[in-house]
Amino acid sequence: MKCVSPPNDDTFKPTAMSKNGHSNAGFVSDHADTVQKPMGKTYSLELAEKGGSNNSSTSKNKAIVAKDPDYNPYQHRDVEHPTTNSETLFHLLKGSLGTGILAMPNAFRNSGYITGSIGTIVIGFICTYCIHQLVKAEFELCRRKKIPSMNYPAVAETALGEGPGFFRACAPYIGTVVNTFLLIYQLGTCCVYVVFVASNIKAIVDAVGDTNIDVRLCMIIILLPLILINWVRNLKYLAPFSTLANAITMVSFGIICYYIFREPVSTEGKDAFGKPENFPLFFGTVLFALEAIGVILPLENEMKTPQKFGGNCGVLNVSMVLIVFLYVGMGLFGYLNYGNAVLGSITLNMPEHELLSQCVKGMLAFAIYITHGLACYVAIDITWNDYVGKRLGPQRNKLLWEYAVRTILVLMTFLLAVAIPNLELFISLFGALCLSALGLAFPALIQICTHWYETKGLRKAWLLLSNFVLIIVGILGLVIGTYTSLKEIVLTFSE
Repeated sequence: MKCVSPPNDDTFKPTAMSKNGHSNAGFVSDHADTVQKPMGKTYSLELAEKGGSNNSSTSKNKAIVAKDPDYNPYQHRDVEHPTTNSETLFHLLKGSLGTGILAMPNAFRNSGYITGSIGTIVIGFICTYCIHQLVKAEFELCRRKKIPSMNYPAVAETALGEGPGFFRACAPYIGTVVNTFLLIYQLGTCCVYVVFVASNIKAIVDAVGDTNIDVRLCMIIILLPLILINWVRNLKYLAPFSTLANAITMVSFGIICYYIFREPVSTEGKDAFGKPENFPLFFGTVLFALEAIGVILPLENEMKTPQKFGGNCGVLNVSMVLIVFLYVGMGLFGYLNYGNAVLGSITLNMPEHELLSQCVKGMLAFAIYITHGLACYVAIDITWNDYVGKRLGPQRNKLLWEYAVRTILVLMTFLLAVAIPNLELFISLFGALCLSALGLAFPALIQICTHWYETKGLRKAWLLLSNFVLIIVGILGLVIGTYTSLKEIVLTFSE
């Protein structure tokens, strides 16, 4: 799911993403604290290419890398409000608590409780490894270019420019490709938000009114306020909504745990191993829930001690261990409690006519709803600042065009949600389609290109072998996961 110095109109270039950017459609994986307070200098590719007199240059056959061993990007970062290690850890954790974790029991329904537990841990390990590689590549490329930091598209473009001839030819286009995947993912996250909110409102209304209203009617009711929320141009006005949503979320998760454990859980009648054809749906859901690739670089770039982000006991490893633990726990016990009847969000399985259950559904629907503007902000930022706004240039009606773009993007997500109001398939689709590339394949490709001319012998063989495996896994996850999700969508709405 983008932090750079904000222009005068209070918008900025894309570097920080919502987790959902995490995640995972976490409430603020594009958390307001990070996006609201952009760091002093996060460089895009245009500035990276002007890094210094010793920038890497290319010859006909080889990229000649000129490095200054004395240049440390960490020492040259000008961050207005740097975050501590504990603050960064908290941002990563709170970004994981969203629609993704609520869908984990459904993911375990597709995989079985043993396969799901092991699979979530393995996928979490792979995601963590890829994030480490991306952060290390950014540091190395910043040192070569003599600039403090880069965003994700700039890292990809600069890395391919340092690689072998074929990849150097692709370098001018990879930034746009990365931005496209980020944009699709963020719009997909907004679709998930709309379906989640409408589904929980429908559950409340059906229980209270003893009726069965169409979920699409709930979507129409929430549309106009949704558009108005996304007309807010300055993130500082959205930050209080993030704080409120996080408080509501913590309380709601406590109540959900009460419902899961108030009766003894049992493995009786539950599948230990799911059907192989359903595993791509599990894979896509877990990726959507776990992957925080869009928010990683902005968080690391804004740290007071960024060197503490990596390492065996660094911020990233500690946060990912806790996140994987939470996700395995929610998925495992949620599935063991509700079995094959579990729905796309565990809130929809909670008792229909209990007041406490209705409160949880309403609270989480409200929390997701008020942070929709934060999730969509990244998509608006990429679309407007990188493409539409640049093409329009300076003109009198530019502000009006910006509001039109904001409205169109909200309507696009709304129409897609109306067309396919299926929460679990949405989550699986966008997890497989976007995060297989952003979280697995692209970091591996960046790692290969960054160190192509620096490694030899066994080191180069390991560089190629390990990263090609990740690229293949990413491509297979993208193709098979997307195909399976689309097939299930077609089957669901043809019945």
